[in-house]
Amino acid sequence: MITFDISQWRAWAPGLQTPEQWQRWAVHADVPLDADAAPDVSFLPALQRRRLSHLARMAFAVGWPLAEGHTGLPLVFVSRHGETPRTFSILCELAERQPLSPTQFSLSVHNAIIGLWSILRGETSEMTALAAAGDGFEQGLLEAAGLLHDGAPAVLLIVAEEQPPQVYSPRITDVPFAYAMGLLITPGEQWQLSLGGNPQPTPSDTELPHALRWLHAHLNDRQRFTHAWKQRAWSWQRQP
Repeated sequence: MITFDISQWRAWAPGLQTPEQWQRWAVHADVPLDADAAPDVSFLPALQRRRLSHLARMAFAVGWPLAEGHTGLPLVFVSRHGETPRTFSILCELAERQPLSPTQFSLSVHNAIIGLWSILRGETSEMTALAAAGDGFEQGLLEAAGLLHDGAPAVLLIVAEEQPPQVYSPRITDVPFAYAMGLLITPGEQWQLSLGGNPQPTPSDTELPHALRWLHAHLNDRQRFTHAWKQRAWSWQRQP
């Protein structure tokens, strides 16, 4: 079992940015999304923004404000699918025997976003990029808890998934919409997370990815809930 506090959180999805908007989403799951909405990364100079993919912009939009005022802040970045649109574009160019862009390739790898984060923030603390399975959110929290145990006063956890190209729709079914969530993790006893086996899935287990299910439970003031994935069951408990 690990324990920790979540000092702050931020989340972004098309048309869902403020805490009030997310609260409406948590109460009314059918809140319409704004397909034309874009993450706000206006805090970066235009030349730097040009290098950021949509996935990176989402991650920066939720993570940058949480990192303000912190120095030496470790980062754990979690994405199950990563830069799917960018890698699909590269694969299409390969199929057409077109020359590949070294820049496009370098920005398609899974740790590209934390590399850009390090460069643009001048941050040299420990950073990790994880590509886990459906419970990557909890895997990222385990990594963050380890960093706290090693003495970090706070850890930034960012989970982000891009809407994949349509060709992937038969295979990628766990991204209902593009989203990113950032959590500022600090030492404490506010949350308890434990891992067990023999999960008992419920119909809701497949409706939302774990990060969004946590946010939904948090905004609805649920004190206990379980996230099941294959043979693993993650039990959450919040202190009143």
